[in-house]
Formats: sequence, structure tokens, C-alpha cells
Amino acid sequence: MTAKKKIALFDLDYTLIPIDSDYEWGEFTIALGWCDATQFKRRNAEFFAQYRAGTLDVHDYVRFATQAMREQGAIKSVAAQARFMEEVVQKAITGQARALLEKHRAEGDELVIVTATNEFVTRPIAEAFGVQELIAVELERDAQGWLVGEIKGTPSFREGKVTRVEQWLAARSLGWDEVETTFYTDSMNDLALLEKATHPVATNPDERLRALATARGWRILDLF
Repeated sequence: MTAKKKIALFDLDYTLIPIDSDYEWGEFTIALGWCDATQFKRRNAEFFAQYRAGTLDVHDYVRFATQAMREQGAIKSVAAQARFMEEVVQKAITGQARALLEKHRAEGDELVIVTATNEFVTRPIAEAFGVQELIAVELERDAQGWLVGEIKGTPSFREGKVTRVEQWLAARSLGWDEVETTFYTDSMNDLALLEKATHPVATNPDERLRALATARGWRILDLF
């Protein structure tokens, strides 16, 4: 019998890094003077609370989260993203997270980051971890290749993460029954993918997910 291909799936925010990269990017753009601080902080906090509560409209959020970048343009935004990586994200990458990834890499697992944060924010973070495979919220672009504020395809959010992983597998001529998956996440928003994974791991879980993981006998990992 052929051994199943092993895949390690990782949520990003509060799972591999102890911050919400989308939220922190918004705060970073405030510091750059790209938007009205009071209004942006209020709306950003509202969206963050909705995410935590599982009521977020991800399309509305992406329009909001990309507005400043769309207004500033590609050159300024890409330069700011590089500063954001250096000043915020790199400081949030811990040895524990790197060790977890290296453990799976050493065991021959394919590593995939599956995040509800958009590709513009998360691609450089995945690269900083040495992870080539990223499933993130993809963004529609105009004829010049810049953002228009809409999501391309299915957003990798809640049940959409299952859909996007299925698409990723199908592109490699694989199905769920042909792979052995481990999935690490902190969030109840990822319940659908946790239930689909061979080995669900509640990682730095909030109270609701910790209680559920305990009840179901899932592994609990406190990485930070």
C-alpha cells in the first residue's frame, strides 16, 4: 500500500506569529499617515471584533483593508510593505514557530500556510518562514496589475479554507483520501478545516477552541 502524502497546514495570525498581520498592517498605514487615524482605528477594531465573533463579511473587510493601498499606489505600498516586514513582522517571528516548521520539513511533510489574510500582506511573511506554498485571500487586479478592492475567487476564510485546500490538492491530482494532513490554528473560524484534517491541532487556542479541542480529544499546542 502506497504511503499517503503528508501535508502540514498552518494558519498564520496568532498561530505561527503572535500578532494579526492584517490588523498590524492597518496600524502601520496609520503611522504612515495614509488614513484618518480615529476613523480607521474604529472601523478596524469593529472588523476585528466581527472576525473574533465569526460574523465578519470578508468582502467588506478587504475593500476597507486595501483602500489605503489603492489610494497610495503600488510603488509606495510595496516599499511600505518591506518596512512593515522589517519593523513589525520579523520581530514577531519566534524560534518556536521556526522549529515547528522545521520539524515537519525534516519529516518530509509539504508545508502550506492557509490564511484569511490577503496575499499582499502574507506572501512576504510566508517567504520569511521559507514556506513556498501560500493559500491566502487572492486580490483582483486591474490592467496595470494593481489592486481594485475585490476578492478573486473563493476567499480562504472559514469554510472557504476547505474549498481552497481542495482546489490546491486537485491541482496536484490529489484528494483528501490520498493525503495525511495536520492543521494548526488558533481560531474557531477554522473549525471546518480542523474537522477535515487528519490531525487537527488547536494552537494557542482561544477559550472556545480550547474547550472544543479538549472535548474532542484534539491535540492542544501552546506555541507562544
